Amino acid sequence: MTERERLQDRLRAYWRLMRFDKPIGIFLLLWPALWALWVAGEGAPRPLVVFVIVSGVVLMRAAGCVINDYADRGFDPHVERTRLRPIAAGLVSPREALVLFVALGAVAFGLVLLTNPLTIALSLLGAFLAASYPFMKRYTYLPQAYLGVAFGWAVPMSFAAQTNQIPRVAWHLYLATILWALVYDTMYAMVDREDDLRIGVKSTAILFGDLDRVLIAMLQVFMLLILLGVGRQIELGVGYFLGLAVAAVLAVYQQFLIRNRDEKACFDAFLNNHWLGAAVFAGFALAYGWR
Repeated sequence: MTERERLQDRLRAYWRLMRFDKPIGIFLLLWPALWALWVAGEGAPRPLVVFVIVSGVVLMRAAGCVINDYADRGFDPHVERTRLRPIAAGLVSPREALVLFVALGAVAFGLVLLTNPLTIALSLLGAFLAASYPFMKRYTYLPQAYLGVAFGWAVPMSFAAQTNQIPRVAWHLYLATILWALVYDTMYAMVDREDDLRIGVKSTAILFGDLDRVLIAMLQVFMLLILLGVGRQIELGVGYFLGLAVAAVLAVYQQFLIRNRDEKACFDAFLNNHWLGAAVFAGFALAYGWR
């Protein structure tokens, strides 16, 4: 193998470690940020703010994947779905992963410096949430809730960057995002439930047990009701409620997919949440576009 081929292999391993080959996580993190940006900017957020938030989402999702694989390096080799991840497979060392995590965080923080002091302060807490999330599955059966707190932090940051304040509607959107993360990450955890039970990793899929579908449905209803309340609170038009109706149909479809708890179908339901997030954003875009 030539030096060039070795370099290409190493870069591919880093690319996979940052999960750029699987962009679903970027979308799930990005949609709530875009919801917040469109509400905070009343349909026309400032281009610089959009650039900072979107770039920050991509960078911090990559950083989160890196630190997740670092934290799970002792578990991943024993789980079928994760055993070939770069650290688990020995393609990237734990030390290299930590250096990459710090580098990604530094670039993201550099972008935040283009905003205002409130957003900068919020970014520090966001970095802590992203770095600490992967370790939660050792201590609590609710790591999915912590993921929602971490993933959803882009919502108050978006409002802060655009308006230099965090109004009540921002916290409502944040709560909806947390509930949504509980939904889709529980579906994701249902795929690994047997492996997680065997190796001692905690998750809501294990906590919910046979009530998993019922509790996921309840969370979906609560999330949609909060989003409905957001539309009424800021007096959005019919376009928003059309988008929300599509999201509700997709939530029902996801329940259909997980009805037998088949691993592939549960993973498909997880992936389908990308379209649910897109439907809600389309509702915001339509509502502000028709004003």
